[in-house]
Amino acid sequence: MDEAGTIFLGLGGGGPQRLRLDKGNRHGLIAGATGTGKTVTLQGLAEGFSAAGVPVFMADVKGDLAGMAMPGSPSSPIHQKLVDRAKEIGLADYSYADNPVVFWDLYGEQGHPIRTTVSEMGPLLLARLMGLNETQEGVLSIAFRLADEQGLLLLDLDDLQAMLVYCAEQAATLTAQYGNVSRATVGTIQRQLLQLESQGGGQFFGEPALAIADFMTVDENGRGTVSILAADKLMQSPRLYATFLLWLLSELFEELPEVGDLPKPKLVFFFDEAHLLFDDAPKGLLEKVEQVVRLVRSKGVGIFFITQNPIDIPEEVAGQLGNRVQHALRAYTPKDERAIRAAADTFRTNPNVDVATAITELRTGEALVSVLDEKGAPTPVERTLIRPPRSRVGPLTAEERTIIRSTSAIGTKYDTAIDRESAEEILTGRAQAAANAAAQAQAQADAAKAQQEAERERIRAQREQARQEREARRNPGMVEDITRQLGRSVQRGLVNRVAGQLVRGILGGLFRGR
Repeated sequence: MDEAGTIFLGLGGGGPQRLRLDKGNRHGLIAGATGTGKTVTLQGLAEGFSAAGVPVFMADVKGDLAGMAMPGSPSSPIHQKLVDRAKEIGLADYSYADNPVVFWDLYGEQGHPIRTTVSEMGPLLLARLMGLNETQEGVLSIAFRLADEQGLLLLDLDDLQAMLVYCAEQAATLTAQYGNVSRATVGTIQRQLLQLESQGGGQFFGEPALAIADFMTVDENGRGTVSILAADKLMQSPRLYATFLLWLLSELFEELPEVGDLPKPKLVFFFDEAHLLFDDAPKGLLEKVEQVVRLVRSKGVGIFFITQNPIDIPEEVAGQLGNRVQHALRAYTPKDERAIRAAADTFRTNPNVDVATAITELRTGEALVSVLDEKGAPTPVERTLIRPPRSRVGPLTAEERTIIRSTSAIGTKYDTAIDRESAEEILTGRAQAAANAAAQAQAQADAAKAQQEAERERIRAQREQARQEREARRNPGMVEDITRQLGRSVQRGLVNRVAGQLVRGILGGLFRGR
């Protein structure tokens, strides 16, 4: 039921609701409380983009989006619900189908490993990842600049650790050149780095680094590849999750050329649990997010944020989200009531829909929808029954995931890590060379010292000999006295030996006579 250039979202009171592909790069928001149908909406929207030849990247936080790799099944417990929904919205051609899926995983367990280098991440995002303050971030930036000036590659966390050690050793020199660099600050960064490594961050940094082009492929049938990031384990380190996705957005922004508005996006990026990107984010980071969201549109990239509460998205970013799907919210607390009012205010009014009331009444799989029209203006909000997905709703088995991974077009490109010469090896080599030079210099110094000592001993001996000779010349009788004493000692020794021989002879004769 998708018309040319559109994706069918569902049936509203005013008729079919369709998202225009040429407005897919104007970003969007999918919001709603837990259990209201956000995942199914996300899955159906991703299927629509893929079918239109648009590659998709999405994070699978709960593990159930992996089912997109397999067609739905009549034996599924929700089969009848899906079929009934298709009939209700007039989806006559509804049938099950799979999607061209590639699995990714920062830890390399449930998909192809994703890596980037420390240099590509940059000091701003790394500071966010490690929770550094402004002073610590400044020292980290100095480490990056010093590495760049000296041609030292920062590829993995070992390289960064080695660079920080070098900065600590050169703290006095760096302070004079760049500003205050204290060993204490460097030590704090090192401790945060160790904590990041203990959370598995070390597996994310290294080579081969991800090529963004591998996210932007189509299969032999012209369907856009659906790249699914296994994020269930990654969510245990929410800061790493958010920083990785922000890095990915930044890479897309920096690498892709300006293309303006296209008939369809080059890539659509779904950011689940979007509130993690903005929680406790410093002002500088929020400004970077806003900049990327605002400008990446001209690179042909669309971003859809998925979150429970629409007020989780800062106003500066929310203002960039043209396509909106709002599932039910619950008014249990004052914060919930504020969220409902805020959500209602973001929609273009429709006299037939009381938005504030409808948000609390929506059933599962029903949403308030407003998309951009051909002129880029939001359409009036419509209460809409969302289309059912054609692929499996739910997770894959371990065996199914293994088979799909083994047959993906990526192959083994990223499966084996590469460790080439970089900052750690170079700095270690320098330190070893310096240690060897110091040892050699010490050995030479010790040899010189020993030679000097021997020379002093020789001189002392010569002086002593000369002194004795002088004494002998001053007192000539001393030599004669010494000679006589020696003579008497010799004579006494001879007498003693003769007497001894006589005694032994007499005794021997007596014994022989007996």
